[in-house]
Amino acid sequence: ETHLKDADMFWDFLTLRPESMHQVLYLFGDRGIPDGYRFMNGYGSHTFKLVNAQGVAHWVKFHYKTNQGIKNLSVDKAAELASSDPDYAIRDLYNAIAKGDCPSWTFYIQVMTMAQAENCKFNPFDLTKVWPHS
Repeated sequence: ETHLKDADMFWDFLTLRPESMHQVLYLFGDRGIPDGYRFMNGYGSHTFKLVNAQGVAHWVKFHYKTNQGIKNLSVDKAAELASSDPDYAIRDLYNAIAKGDCPSWTFYIQVMTMAQAENCKFNPFDLTKVWPHS
């Protein structure tokens, strides 16, 4: 109604939507607030269908792992940057590339056969589920 920030509403949202639990644990965990784009991993939310040259289809999840290592901001530093330099992350990326310090990520996929998907104990297409890592 007032459009003012209300911490109670944040926690109400999380407690009323248990599917958000994984994200909030990530946010408040060791990898909560990345220190720019160079120091964060990326994960595709959706499950994609890839078909090989033989016409065999598999379900896959995409993962991009930073080669720079994980680096995070404290809550206080993130709050400071949000008001003093909201373009901090993109500026850091641009400046690093301009200096020749080009960031890189290693691309991984998780693969599930059609049969594995049919026999999976959870819905592999559910955005709130994390596929097991081997």
